[in-house]
Amino acid sequence: MAGGRIAHATLKGPSVVKEICIGLTLGLVAGGLWKMHHWNEQRKTRSFYDMLEKGQISVVVEE
Repeated sequence: MAGGRIAHATLKGPSVVKEICIGLTLGLVAGGLWKMHHWNEQRKTRSFYDMLEKGQISVVVEE
């Protein structure tokens, strides 16, 4: 037995490039989801005002 050397993993600090890529990806995904939510709300609002203009709905309570 010539020496009991065990290969240990060398711990390194965080990779700056990897962290930037992960942050950029998460930011783009979150931004895309927020934008889709915004477009959906905008579509609902536009639909409401279109129906209001056509007279299909009213904001005045009928008695």
